[in-house]
Amino acid sequence: MHSRDLRYFVAVAEELHFTRAAERLFISQPALSKQIRLLEKALGADLFERDRRAVALTEAGRTLLPQARRMLEVWDEAQAALARLEAARGARLVIGMSTSPGRGGMLPAIRSRFAAEFPQAKLELRQLPWQDPTAGLADATSDLAFIWLPVPDAERYRWLVMATEPRHVALPLGHPLATRDTVKLADLLDEPFLALPESAGPLRAYWLALDERAERPPRIGAVVHNPDETYEALVDGRGLCLVAAGNAPLLTRGDVVTRPVTDVAPSRLVLAWRAEDTRPLVRGYASAAAKLAEGRN
Repeated sequence: MHSRDLRYFVAVAEELHFTRAAERLFISQPALSKQIRLLEKALGADLFERDRRAVALTEAGRTLLPQARRMLEVWDEAQAALARLEAARGARLVIGMSTSPGRGGMLPAIRSRFAAEFPQAKLELRQLPWQDPTAGLADATSDLAFIWLPVPDAERYRWLVMATEPRHVALPLGHPLATRDTVKLADLLDEPFLALPESAGPLRAYWLALDERAERPPRIGAVVHNPDETYEALVDGRGLCLVAAGNAPLLTRGDVVTRPVTDVAPSRLVLAWRAEDTRPLVRGYASAAAKLAEGRN
């Protein structure tokens, strides 16, 4: 039995709802249900009574719950002690990003919360080009990363949503659509678009709004790898591009404006890490980010 199994059990016991417990644990509901069934099989006892309307603890579940909490508390204390030792030895976390998170001082706010728990740990911020949509997670050159959803091979990662923002269209100041307050995707379908590299996979498709185009393929005016290339391509008239509202200041430097696109889904900026990476420092940084996100909601 793993401490993970007890943590899953406690989450379901406290929520009495598999979907809410799965959201709390950052896993899928089917995966959580499977792990609980495996735990029950290992223990030789049913822990929950289930029907379509409710979940309740059995007598065995009620007996196990305080013991499980006690064991997890001891385990968490042990991990915290090891984390402090790791930090004291000058451990380092590399935080990857495809664009600066910005957004009201997000990075300094997370850093201050993280430093309160791990004062000796070193954080290294690393900017990566857009051809890697995981910002270094896929090849393990980053420990955590601020990235945009969707991400390729999503099952490999866990993430925490840090910002949900409407998508705008960036266009040259002299473009006819620049005179409008808002635009619709239908207004953009015949325009050339700036695209991420093909290696960005589903993220390239997302910023081209392929799902909302009703199978009308986009015209690609240029491929861009960073904000500077994007700005120059916009000014040169090689195409338009969708951009998260929070990233608009990276492009609006005098000759470029952005306008909200009213009929496309909002974008999501997340802090992500590899699913198998349970190191205390990684968990500590994610926890610091979660506390900040909770305070902003």
